[in-house]
Amino acid sequence: MNESQKPQRPQDLLERQVDRALRGLAPRRAPRSLEVRVIAELARRAALPWWRRRILQWPPAARAAFIVVCGGLIRFAWPATGWAIAEFGALRRSGAPALSWIHYGAAAVSGAAQLLNVIAGALPMSWIAAGLVFAAMLYAALFGLGAVAYRTLYLNP
Repeated sequence: MNESQKPQRPQDLLERQVDRALRGLAPRRAPRSLEVRVIAELARRAALPWWRRRILQWPPAARAAFIVVCGGLIRFAWPATGWAIAEFGALRRSGAPALSWIHYGAAAVSGAAQLLNVIAGALPMSWIAAGLVFAAMLYAALFGLGAVAYRTLYLNP
């Protein structure tokens, strides 16, 4: 079946008619106030200093320096995090009353993690796979309902 023998839908015919009608119209000029605002915004963005622009528009040396500085901060933050965790453990062992609520919160999270570990170990793998498939189906249904709602609320006149 070639292109001319395919059955035509009414929407396709209407689309072609509207397309022909719109192509026959003379192009409209943008309002003068819009042109002025667009040109002013383009000039404002061009006048921005390099550090206020997107990082891909920075000079290559500045980008390289930024990556080096970020790497240095990560290199510093990693041991600092370990130090903070060690200090928190020492404070907790000393019985500092100001941190007791943190201790209880950490104990609750640890207990919840242990409970989930026991439950996951007791469930058959097929149930876990079925649960993941079910969650994926729910996600797809939510995406579909969102698309239907969007088409219904915003695309229909």
